[in-house]
Amino acid sequence: MVLWWIVNAVVLLVVVPLVIFLANRVIRPGLEINAYADDILEHGVLVTKALDPVPALVTTRDEVRAITGHAVRYVTALRRLV
Repeated sequence: MVLWWIVNAVVLLVVVPLVIFLANRVIRPGLEINAYADDILEHGVLVTKALDPVPALVTTRDEVRAITGHAVRYVTALRRLV
């Protein structure tokens, strides 16, 4: 019976604090990772909102090419006049 109490005391005074210490070393980084993941999700949604006008870049590129062609013709005509 005395041995039983000694084993219980050892488990209570040594093993339980060790388990709590090791669990804390695992849980704390897990909570930090969770916070980082939430932050990434929040900012990822904001990035997608900022990318909505990207398809308009194709139109802008086509317009710039057209305007550049007209500008080159205009400058060429001016050089002929001068």
